[in-house]
Amino acid sequence: MLRTHTCGELTAKDEGKDVTVCGWVHRRRDHGGLIFIDLRDRYGLTQLTINPIKNKRAWKTADAVRSEYVLIARGTVVKRPATMVNKKLKTGAIEIEVSDVTILNAAKTPPFEIALKVGEDAVTQARNLNEEVRMKYRYLDLRREMIREKIEMRSRAIRFIREFMWKEGFQEIETPILTKSTPEGARDFLVPSRLHPGQFYALPQSPQQYKQLLMVAGFDKYFQIAPCFRDEDPRIDRSPDQFYQLDIEQSFAEQNDVLDLVERLFTSLVEKLTTKRILKKPWPRLTYDEAMEKYGVDKPDLRFGLEIQHVSDLVKDCHFQVFSDAVARGGVVKAICAKGAAVFSRAQIDELTEFVKKSGAKGLAYLVVEKGGVKSPIAKFLGDELTKLLLKSVGAKAGDIVFFGAGDKRVVRDSLGALRNELGRRLGLKDPNLCAFAFVVDFPLFEEDKHDGHYAPMHHMFTRPKEEDVPLLETNPHMVKSYQHDMVLNGVEVGGGSIRIYDRTTQEKIFELIGFTDEQRSYFHHMLEAFEYGAPPHGGIAPGVDRFLMVLMNEDNIREVMPFPKTGDVRELMMDSPSTVDEQQLKDVHICVSPVSKSTS
Repeated sequence: MLRTHTCGELTAKDEGKDVTVCGWVHRRRDHGGLIFIDLRDRYGLTQLTINPIKNKRAWKTADAVRSEYVLIARGTVVKRPATMVNKKLKTGAIEIEVSDVTILNAAKTPPFEIALKVGEDAVTQARNLNEEVRMKYRYLDLRREMIREKIEMRSRAIRFIREFMWKEGFQEIETPILTKSTPEGARDFLVPSRLHPGQFYALPQSPQQYKQLLMVAGFDKYFQIAPCFRDEDPRIDRSPDQFYQLDIEQSFAEQNDVLDLVERLFTSLVEKLTTKRILKKPWPRLTYDEAMEKYGVDKPDLRFGLEIQHVSDLVKDCHFQVFSDAVARGGVVKAICAKGAAVFSRAQIDELTEFVKKSGAKGLAYLVVEKGGVKSPIAKFLGDELTKLLLKSVGAKAGDIVFFGAGDKRVVRDSLGALRNELGRRLGLKDPNLCAFAFVVDFPLFEEDKHDGHYAPMHHMFTRPKEEDVPLLETNPHMVKSYQHDMVLNGVEVGGGSIRIYDRTTQEKIFELIGFTDEQRSYFHHMLEAFEYGAPPHGGIAPGVDRFLMVLMNEDNIREVMPFPKTGDVRELMMDSPSTVDEQQLKDVHICVSPVSKSTS
């Protein structure tokens, strides 16, 4: 071992020790002949002091170093003078008087600063750095303290998960990476077979079928930190190619067994690895209908209130035609009382009006409540009596704004759901130190709208319908509730799962309702056949590791918590992938690439 100590572990207790440290030059300073070097490794910083009088040879070497040079330094640990102690550093009470220093490797000037500038914070530094440059030189970006800490937190979290699951009696079982392409929704990544011309493997979108088959095999408690691959368009909270999920499956388990396990796991993880506070214990369990009614979304941020309230009955006969017509046509009128929002300017209210239009709303009515009365373009149509009744109904007081949505039920729900979330942001209600976990249950088995004339699964085609609703599969499938469950954290869905179908008859009925052809059903022959050999009841959940960590670490972009992410156009700039391959490689796997036209390139 080249080093005897790491740069971040030395303290005043090590005074007088002869040590050897290795690392990168974080900063170099020349003070009247003395050279000071902050040497950095992943454990922290240590200050090296090189005196030209005591050691001229070491001083000459130190004089040649620059930022990001790799050094090995030997010397003695000494206490700093009291006036020179740096309380911001773990090693700030000591320094190393260097007797020998060697340059292990020189470094070019980095394309961006690794160390923070004087007076600069990590958030400002990140904002000022070009993301494409960061991704091209990701190995340098990972040296930055803020990024390194995120990757280290990722490692600690995964270790914690593994140890927790092992103690709970779950077995970690790896499932294949090269598997079969099946029509499950997202687009597969395909891998051509060399030994089987014209045939392809697919990278797994998830281990869904394998984990269910493990239950059939008798492995009643399975988990895996599973890589999943989906050829999808990127989103800020979803990697466009590869992501990791904590895959969990249990046999002979009911829904509460799955939810209780996950709640204990993530409660323990947050409390032991972070300083954050969990808002409510036990976690709230909302039905899908309750979440959509109160919050307009099935992944509500519970760190703040601003619940959506029905006011249709109050305004159905009012003289404000937008409201009365909405109710008359079978629509609704709903409201959000935004506490303290009266500080918004008219321009800010206009911004919110444009914001809700993105969700299909035609506009945004409002009442600004002031000490002397109400200010609003619609107040004169409502009249004093109805205005007071509305304010009382929604609990509005001076300093608040009541926002209204009117029209089609779904448009009002979606637009006010989006507005609630935006108001939470603008009013500073999203406490970054709070973890507001929740489960959402009792989802419909199918989406509200049909796709190509067929029912579309709300979760996936293996989700079990509630027993009492099974007869509705024949008469009114849209009314069927399921055993789907979602795990929500601070307004983000960080995991989803269900209790599964485990009998062939029900599974074939779902295939029929979603419009599967005989050919599409044949892709799942192995599953249907397995169900005929004594499949146990089973279910599970798959929290997304990347997305959970993104929310936990208050990041808006999932790429910030991944070691080597793709950019927005699904490229990995550091390795320059995807890339072309030579002709022989294509011949080996029986592939012929057609010329790409300029219009599609």
